[in-house]
Amino acid sequence: MRDSARLIAIDLDETSIERSTPDIEHERAVAIYDLLADNQFEPAGDTGGPYRLKIAVVEKKLVFAVERESGEPVVTHILSLGPFRRIVKDYFLICESYFEAIKTATPSQIEAIDMGRRGVHNDGSQLLVERLEGKITVDFDTARRLFTLVCALHWKG
Repeated sequence: MRDSARLIAIDLDETSIERSTPDIEHERAVAIYDLLADNQFEPAGDTGGPYRLKIAVVEKKLVFAVERESGEPVVTHILSLGPFRRIVKDYFLICESYFEAIKTATPSQIEAIDMGRRGVHNDGSQLLVERLEGKITVDFDTARRLFTLVCALHWKG
């Protein structure tokens, strides 16, 4: 991909994404920081990057509004969150298991749970790549970071 095929800013729509606890707000900020630090992102048929991404959740749909660095709109894509529901739920359950395990489990048990967590995270990332196919081109690492952010939008605390 070209050097300009990347995100330089991510804004969460405060009218559709509720503020949460300080810990969860921190997780969201970290997810955004990680995503901006290293990503490949290009709307299909566009070569005018770098891009800004505004994310909203409207009627159980994920809204990606892509803009140029100047703020000029490029495209808006709406993805149903339905296909992600099971994977996000599984991811949260395995994360809970992991955090409980680190209190009392053996290192090999913790490693096994963490491998499962990474597997579920990879499944969610692959689903995101598939849902964005033909709309936005991302590499797998960018999809992983975007999936982390999608999960962070759903954490209740």
